[in-house]
Amino acid sequence: MATRRFAVIGLGRFGSTLARGLAAAGQEVIAIDSREEAIEEVQDVVDHAVRLDATDEKALRAQGVDQVDVAVVCIGEEFESNLLATVLLRNMGVAEVIARATSNVRAQILKLVGATEVVLPEDESATRLAQRLATPNVIDFLSIASGFSLVQLKAPKAFYHRNLDELGLRRNQGITVLAIRRQRQATRGQPAGEVVLSAPGGDEVILPGDELVVVGPHESLAKLPRG
Repeated sequence: MATRRFAVIGLGRFGSTLARGLAAAGQEVIAIDSREEAIEEVQDVVDHAVRLDATDEKALRAQGVDQVDVAVVCIGEEFESNLLATVLLRNMGVAEVIARATSNVRAQILKLVGATEVVLPEDESATRLAQRLATPNVIDFLSIASGFSLVQLKAPKAFYHRNLDELGLRRNQGITVLAIRRQRQATRGQPAGEVVLSAPGGDEVILPGDELVVVGPHESLAKLPRG
């Protein structure tokens, strides 16, 4: 069996068990958590265990996480960190990012922002908290925390041909663009189809027809241009 490099991020019960199981199977494992006690529990059984913030790109790159074959995000308690780490890993070029979700709602969100696979280790029912906003450009709305929502919307005309830095959504309104869904026109050797740009950079220009996946406070989302 060929050895692959894994990063296991989040060493709760699920993540710790996963890291130990992969190591026992002869796989190379980098175990990551923000808690020193969690690192101490696995450091003798994995190749490398390190305490760091999984939403810190520089810290992840310094540990070679951008070079792993598979990253598994097992952060269970803080969904925002789970979400941001998943987006960041995809943006860093990790080909396979598996995210742990504690509900079907969160599983859908993680898939939406680019997770290649989502696992639900607990067999628990979850009600999908979603509703359509009474505006024509909103496609879907998910309340994921108190006062905090994820929205998929058609890009307003006011955003057309402007890049994300110019729009300043995160800087001015606390809204993060997690992904852009874009319909690609057929070209020579490349068929038409949807392209998902995960964690787009500040120089990414919004085009007519784009759909944005954004997350932020309810009050900020409500102030976005309509149509």
